[in-house]
Amino acid sequence: MRVILAQPRGFCAGVERAIEIVERALKLYGPPVYVRHEIVHNKRVVEGLKAKGAVFVEELDEVPEGAITVFSAHGVSQRVADEARHRELPVLDATCPLVAKVHKEGQRYAEKGYEVILIGHEGHPEVEGTMGRIPGKVQLVSTVEDVANLEPQDPTKLAYVTQTTLSVDDTRDVIEALTRRFPEIIGPDVKDICYATQNRQLAVRELAQKVDVVLVVGAHNSSNSNRLRDIVSEMSVPSYLIEDASTLDPSWIMDAKSIGITAGASTPEELVHELIDRLRAFHDIEVSVLDGIEEHIQFKLPTELREVAAAE
Repeated sequence: MRVILAQPRGFCAGVERAIEIVERALKLYGPPVYVRHEIVHNKRVVEGLKAKGAVFVEELDEVPEGAITVFSAHGVSQRVADEARHRELPVLDATCPLVAKVHKEGQRYAEKGYEVILIGHEGHPEVEGTMGRIPGKVQLVSTVEDVANLEPQDPTKLAYVTQTTLSVDDTRDVIEALTRRFPEIIGPDVKDICYATQNRQLAVRELAQKVDVVLVVGAHNSSNSNRLRDIVSEMSVPSYLIEDASTLDPSWIMDAKSIGITAGASTPEELVHELIDRLRAFHDIEVSVLDGIEEHIQFKLPTELREVAAAE
């Protein structure tokens, strides 16, 4: 059986930075370090950090006075940031720089008097954080149907921003619907879309053309992992999202001669290797990696942790 790995797959620079922030904070300050929400959407990553002394909480009222506090890669609302400042909590902000960029774009539009539309998924931590960072009224749309229901105060003074884990393809129909209904709406350039989301989706499209089944390793609450599975399904290729190797159903691959594997942006590579080992229990396999984009992007750590990084 042939097993082909997508390239790129797995961790993006924002996820690597967020995990490194928690790990370096534990080394510098010692445990416990408190993290608001899952630092990234992956159980293995969260459990690994818990074992080192990280404590994950849902809200800041669970954080003791004076405790080192980390904001997750998804970002937080202004209310949460203000609460941390009011309590004088020492905060390390692990918000992905690309998410922070969306916050700033939305804020600039709002300051210029635009009503902001956010394209994203309701309930996602990034969406909640972004909506809470933009002053004034922010309306959330997920589908073309949502656009039809919008009732802006001034249809000539609208702007939109997007959730970073949505690609150009994910948002194209909604943006076109917005532009048709509100011809004067403005929004960010396509180049502002998250590079990691776009690259992984391009890679899985190519992978799906070469295999009988695609396995996506990622968390079920991971927006980008779910989208990778959906893209393959839309191409009429069987596709399954699995948390780890233990959740593989052998019946999915019983008749397959070739299997493609990719992983969401918050999935550690070790989970991919464990899945390959599991496949070896069923078949003799030959593993290859699809030619694709090699990512070399790195984001700076917070100032407080840079000296620690430089000293190692």
